[in-house]
Amino acid sequence: MRPAPREAGIHLAPAAFTLSSVDAITEVHLYVGWSVPIGFGILTLWSLWILVRNRVPHDWYWSLLAILQVVVGIQFIVGAVLFLSGRRPVFDGATWLHYVYGAFFPAALLLFAHRAAQGRFSEVPFIPFGIAALLCCGLTVRALMTGLGM
Repeated sequence: MRPAPREAGIHLAPAAFTLSSVDAITEVHLYVGWSVPIGFGILTLWSLWILVRNRVPHDWYWSLLAILQVVVGIQFIVGAVLFLSGRRPVFDGATWLHYVYGAFFPAALLLFAHRAAQGRFSEVPFIPFGIAALLCCGLTVRALMTGLGM
């Protein structure tokens, strides 16, 4: 008679992600993915409003920017989990575009905006963030399109 796996010193770890949990993660990635371009669109319009009205950005402006940066980071992590679990976007073109549009370009743009806001635009730091938000809005919409197979 063979001993039970636990008695034999064999540890059977449960699968890290079952199929239903990966489906749930995919759904969360999709719904949170829609919030990213909407948030960047709001930030773009808010930046334009600040510029036209010649006002100082409200604290909520900076809070929205911080939240969007965190959400983009979380989307990157969730996307990496989906990628490693075999869930990749169905797209006729180059599938790598989804990753570039959704994570790498927005992260690079936000990094450049931070550097510009500390340097040349230190008097009006919302301008580089407004430009970066406009570009990130377009890029993340394109990431959604490639992720949805459009």
